[in-house]
Amino acid sequence: MKEKTMVNNNPWKRAQKQLRKAARYIKLDPLTLAKLSNPDRVVEVSLPIKLGSGEIKVFQGYRVQHNNIRGPYKGGLRYHQKVDMDEVKALAFWMTIKNAVVNVPFGGGKGGIAVDPKTLEELELEKLTRQFTRKIADFIGPQKDVPAPDVNTNPKIMSWIKNEYSNLTGQDSPAVVTGKPIEDGGSQGRTEATGLGGVYALLTVLSKLGKDPKGMSVAIQGFGNVGSFLAKFLQKEGFKVVALSDSKGGIYIPDGIRDIDEVKRCKEEKGLLAGCYCVGSVCDLKNMKNLGGKNIEADKVLTLPVDIIVPAALENSITKENAEKITAKIILEMANGPTTLEADEILQKKDVVVIPDILANSGGVAVSYFEWYQNLNSKHWGKEEVFKKLREKMEKATGKVLDTSNKYGVSLREAAYIVALNRIQEKSQNILSLK
Repeated sequence: MKEKTMVNNNPWKRAQKQLRKAARYIKLDPLTLAKLSNPDRVVEVSLPIKLGSGEIKVFQGYRVQHNNIRGPYKGGLRYHQKVDMDEVKALAFWMTIKNAVVNVPFGGGKGGIAVDPKTLEELELEKLTRQFTRKIADFIGPQKDVPAPDVNTNPKIMSWIKNEYSNLTGQDSPAVVTGKPIEDGGSQGRTEATGLGGVYALLTVLSKLGKDPKGMSVAIQGFGNVGSFLAKFLQKEGFKVVALSDSKGGIYIPDGIRDIDEVKRCKEEKGLLAGCYCVGSVCDLKNMKNLGGKNIEADKVLTLPVDIIVPAALENSITKENAEKITAKIILEMANGPTTLEADEILQKKDVVVIPDILANSGGVAVSYFEWYQNLNSKHWGKEEVFKKLREKMEKATGKVLDTSNKYGVSLREAAYIVALNRIQEKSQNILSLK
């Protein structure tokens, strides 16, 4: 029992178990399985800097490169004081799988710096980022490893990396990172991509199930960049978004939240969602009664009586403790690893359709690929073209996963792994045949 709990709570052990389970369905080549069972490389660097106060501080930087069979390593850089290497290894692994599911020519990577960026001045953060870039420069590059933003990183930080790397190599290299500002080589539509990609995946699944999205009720846990754009696009497609939450609580209006943009503005001004009951441009707790709403705790949003729930915040938010209480029949996983193995088993027994994270939130890396491709080929696509290409990518990926699920009689999560492993194995065999 203790070992089972450890697997559920440890994302790297969970990832390995998911890998082994899916590998059995397709009789994955033992050598390929061995390659995927551990990262190719873990790079760790020491980053001493002198702060504006004169104090010397030493930070640790890292980059986990999981696998590059299908192309350059690809994945985010996070700046966070609590770095769990098992979590980062799992995230790098999931990037390998995610890129194969959405069928872009990348492998998987993840990394960052163990730092709380809020404790540093902008100039100190820039010095730290540039030193980090110099330390890992030999391991990254447009055809080697292409980092991107993640927790507490942003387009400005990507620009610093691109600029420092270009200075080191002596040539402008915009394709060394993605998620840059548009004026510095970034792609139109990147900001909205993850949320919008999730909507496209959900619409494809509903179409296959013969369900009309109009009026379907949705509750979303997490109202950051992904959750806010997801809510807005869902509403545009006719879904009824009834609940939103952040880490401090949330709002629930059974008749539907009227204006997502105003709620977002209210949260940005107040720093939290609670009380953001908006009528027109007036957002106030006083509107709650008139709207028939009520405040809810952050974790209660997942057990509301709705058609669809969306965990778009943290890992392990759906566990054996709350899975039994979930009444929604569809779960759209927009966070990475939001469902434990035990919860997954409970949901399967309840016939809940789980659209897995490695498919649902792959819109971000799809548009990262578009950015990389545009940089390498000196192209500049408009937002409409990017969204059109994103829709095609997500519909194809989701359709393939649905077909595989039917073929093998497995869940969508297992089907997504099977799709990814088949593509990785095929590429691996092609590489071997050329040697």
